[in-house]
Amino acid sequence: MPPLTFTIAATDGAARTGTIAMARGEIRTPAFMPVGTAATVKAMKPADVRATGADIILGNTYHLMLRPGAERIARLGGLHAFMGWDRPILTDSGGYQVMSLSDLTKVTEEGVAFASHLDGSRHMLSPERSMEVQGLLGSDIVMAFDQLLPADASREKQTEAMERSMRWADRSKAAFSGAGALFGIQQGGLDEELRGRSAQALRSIGFDGYAIGGLAVGEGQEAMCRVLDFAVPMLPADSPRYLMGVGKPDDLVEAVLRGVDMFDCVLPTRSGRTGQAFTPDGPINIRNARFAEDSSPIEAGCPCTGCAGFSRAYVHHLVRSGEILGAMLMTEHNLAFYQRLMQAMRDAIVAHDLQGFADGFLERYRSPAKANA
Repeated sequence: MPPLTFTIAATDGAARTGTIAMARGEIRTPAFMPVGTAATVKAMKPADVRATGADIILGNTYHLMLRPGAERIARLGGLHAFMGWDRPILTDSGGYQVMSLSDLTKVTEEGVAFASHLDGSRHMLSPERSMEVQGLLGSDIVMAFDQLLPADASREKQTEAMERSMRWADRSKAAFSGAGALFGIQQGGLDEELRGRSAQALRSIGFDGYAIGGLAVGEGQEAMCRVLDFAVPMLPADSPRYLMGVGKPDDLVEAVLRGVDMFDCVLPTRSGRTGQAFTPDGPINIRNARFAEDSSPIEAGCPCTGCAGFSRAYVHHLVRSGEILGAMLMTEHNLAFYQRLMQAMRDAIVAHDLQGFADGFLERYRSPAKANA
């Protein structure tokens, strides 16, 4: 059997909805993947993550190879057993973290030599080692190893990194164990010609799915959307398309309109831990003094525990007091909000009204006169 089967149930313009069927379960698309970087979605139990509507989560090669170690996780039965999550897991290749977290890195054709952000120990992450680590983890969707640059990198550097990433993609495919599915990653910055060359190279190699990398690195939403307009159609229409590291709720809507099927981002969980809650009227800072005696829920009508059982005043008190329950309730709400947004877009695509839904959602979410402002 193939590692995944992607079925498109309905389309609406460039947008589509369907399912990715894998051995550990189906993933409804468009899908948002909560980030469980170090084998945990922070402040959440696995069953509670599932209860928000998540079909798949993301783990990270870089963090898990450093602590507790991929070999240890393999001895303990793999990442699913280790963290108590029995549904699909996608693992990031580690390329982004190598570039963003390590003080000392050296990129060569072999890979990236880096110093651990934990203890300064030296390591090498190459396409072959990334495939090995992801295999030890037991990932359902494995990401090819690539090189990521900031949005303002010169075209010369973007060209060099894209071409190297395509050579690494070829090596990733050769080193891939065949367990699970393998996704290639398109690179090329904001440049249409480089993106086209990258897409052609990936299609020539052949992958189970295709990711759009190198965005959400400081380019801004307008530039991101401009790139998606030409980058998404370059990728095979019969394979899942994954926009890495994005994003804000309005980013998700804009990208789904352009044909993206999968997303991940730390924003809903990180924001939950720092006091920001997402609502249809835009984000609110629950730490704000005006919520100290607000008896309404974080979001009216939201079925999550934080909204169904507690007031903004209580969550405000928890967050201001540094209580763990505050982070738990806020994180659960944000993940539930994201999953309800994805379901609403899936429903709108089936009804052939995604543009109408998007217009209404974006107008309310972005309004300068938000009800929660």
